[in-house]
Amino acid sequence: MKLLATILSCALAVGAFAADKVYNIKFPHVVASSTPKGKAADFFAKRVEELSNGRIKVQVFPSAQLMGDDRVFAALKLNNVQMAAPSLAKFTPIVPQFQLFDLPFIFRDLAHVRAVADGEPGEILKGLVEKKGFVALDYWDAGLKDFSSSTTPIITPEDAKGHKYRIQSSKVLEAQIKAVGGNPQILPFSEVYSALQQGVVDATENPLSNFYNSKFYEVQSSLTLSNHGYLGYLVIISDKFWKKLPDELKENVKQAIKEATQLERQETDKENSAILAALKDYADKTGKLKIYELNEAQRKAWEDVMSGIYPEFYGVIGEDLIKKTKDAK
Repeated sequence: MKLLATILSCALAVGAFAADKVYNIKFPHVVASSTPKGKAADFFAKRVEELSNGRIKVQVFPSAQLMGDDRVFAALKLNNVQMAAPSLAKFTPIVPQFQLFDLPFIFRDLAHVRAVADGEPGEILKGLVEKKGFVALDYWDAGLKDFSSSTTPIITPEDAKGHKYRIQSSKVLEAQIKAVGGNPQILPFSEVYSALQQGVVDATENPLSNFYNSKFYEVQSSLTLSNHGYLGYLVIISDKFWKKLPDELKENVKQAIKEATQLERQETDKENSAILAALKDYADKTGKLKIYELNEAQRKAWEDVMSGIYPEFYGVIGEDLIKKTKDAK
């Protein structure tokens, strides 16, 4: 009886230890805490600790303080960090189908992007990420991209000819610029301002947040609200960490991420509206920036030209996935 009591006592002690165990998450990202993504990461950290009654604690490292997106995949594999939210372009080396998000004019607006992310295409891509050894949680927005120029305004596809565009490293982005007669130049984002200033490139494509916060309006004379492309992120978690996490805590993580995603989207919409108002005010007061909006005919002209590159990527992305994306509502 004494032996049985001892065994039961030890079992209860082990169970109590397991129930009290704290799981620590390191969550690095590359943007400032004041951005929608930064605010969402901080919200997640606080919310998941609340939901788990302190059993999950998250340490957020903004502004690449711990590491950049290029190193984070290897760190997740080793469980040196437990969460990350890399830009969607960073997934293309391991899941080439993520080039879907680079296709020009495939999204009508941010509501369409979110329907894709929350629907079948988004789930298909998450599944492909999970086959590579990561747990895919949710998509966060950076925003829709617009064209800008330091020489002639870019309003029609014909206006694009001859411009030297800075782009991210992407076969799709190269193809879209060449389709309109432009000259794509791959440059790190950190070098874009000086490259525009020195005339190495004279045009860019960026979400409003990048255009404004990096002060590109100082070295660009026109901004066209083309909304032709998209930049976003996918929140992922280390598979090694996830497998050790008790089921009830996994549910806490999923709930906290769901709420953080709602906040991130609200903050993105709010920021975009505020930035556009600030840019219009700057344009009116200084006369140094002209802002153009595309009418339906102009937008269709762009779509007709740029969608011509889609078949080039059917073999990589998948024609069916492209169709599902265009049809999402």
